[in-house]
Amino acid sequence: MNLEDCRRLDAEDPLAALRDQFILPSGVIYLDGNSLGVLPRTTPDRIANVIANEWGEGLIRSWNNAGWFDLPQRLGDKVARLIGAGAGEVVCTDSTSINLYKVLFSALSQAKAAGNRRVVISERSNFPTDLYIAESLCREHGFNLRLIDESELADALDEQAAVLMLTHVNYRTGAMHDMQAVTRMAHQAGALMVWDLAHSAGAVPVALNAADADFAIGCGYKYLNGGPGAPAFAWVHRRHADRFEQPLSGWWGHAAPFEFSPHYRPAPGVGRYLCGTQPILALAALDCGLDTVLAAEALAGDGDGMAPLRTKSLALTDTFITLVEQRCPGRFTLVTPREHARRGSQVCLAMADRAPGAYAIVQALIARGVIGDYRAGDSQMPDILRFGFTPLYIGFEDVWNAVEHLVQVLEGEEWMRPEFNRKQAVT
Repeated sequence: MNLEDCRRLDAEDPLAALRDQFILPSGVIYLDGNSLGVLPRTTPDRIANVIANEWGEGLIRSWNNAGWFDLPQRLGDKVARLIGAGAGEVVCTDSTSINLYKVLFSALSQAKAAGNRRVVISERSNFPTDLYIAESLCREHGFNLRLIDESELADALDEQAAVLMLTHVNYRTGAMHDMQAVTRMAHQAGALMVWDLAHSAGAVPVALNAADADFAIGCGYKYLNGGPGAPAFAWVHRRHADRFEQPLSGWWGHAAPFEFSPHYRPAPGVGRYLCGTQPILALAALDCGLDTVLAAEALAGDGDGMAPLRTKSLALTDTFITLVEQRCPGRFTLVTPREHARRGSQVCLAMADRAPGAYAIVQALIARGVIGDYRAGDSQMPDILRFGFTPLYIGFEDVWNAVEHLVQVLEGEEWMRPEFNRKQAVT
């Protein structure tokens, strides 16, 4: 594969026009959309309008006149189109961690009511906040948290298993679970299924209802381009939505918030998963981000925008893997699964033979304008160079140029410079 091949792929790309939806800094190849998506062009004007007109002129009237009040549900319906959920089943609110606390609490409450199962199962390599939330809830409610490797999943789902909590695409490796098969396995064992879609929503096709999952949460600032700290989302299967109250019973999740009753009465359905007054500026920014992803639907003949996004994502990651192996032979080990069905929208590399330098190489690339990130390893997992590929704004020539910079960093031993070996607060 060569540069002309990559340019030809860009010329043939049916999604190429979607790149114009974003403000991309000159001289930057942004391969970190799996940590923070880029800025949509519509966001600055939308936020300025909310501030100057809806807030500045409309004042409190904008809860009604500008549609602030039902923004969590309206955005939730947009997210639902990306994750295989139905209208009225998703709300955008709070953070991923807080939403996980809500849905996992509900799952544990249901497990308690159903019998004596007292074990929550998750992967040892799951994102730490998920494990911290689970650890806290298990301690408070008399459950045990059992951490396993993926290969141990079938044996772990025994008669004590109450809840299986997994991240659909692993944040560190990019490995993706078969959602339908794993959910079926959990249900056959009598356990409830909780999915974290932080690295899935807007990146890979998700079909929560088709998989018959129980609960899911996800992030708004990665592939959904909602901005730093954007509101997250929560989904609850309709069979559970009216059965249990969530633990953060704030007034926004009340059946009639402006009734001002002294006693809590939960809203019907997923609306009860709201808590306090909603962050309108942040929700407005997320709305713009969601529209950038949904724009792919207009280019898809069947209205399923995730299908062409997934096709391009796999082609981008295939190209990156091929070029790294072709142009940097023997320097890296591929950590992300090679099989398409097992791969998210990122490629993760480790230094061959666990040689040092992963962090410094990433820093040297960032200095050249190729922005990826680094995740520290441990005794079981090597240090990771992590590159996210968002098909909305990444092209094939970007991939070629990113690998060209990587080659130059290695050949010139730029990564050995002291400034690239000083750890920063955010890696």
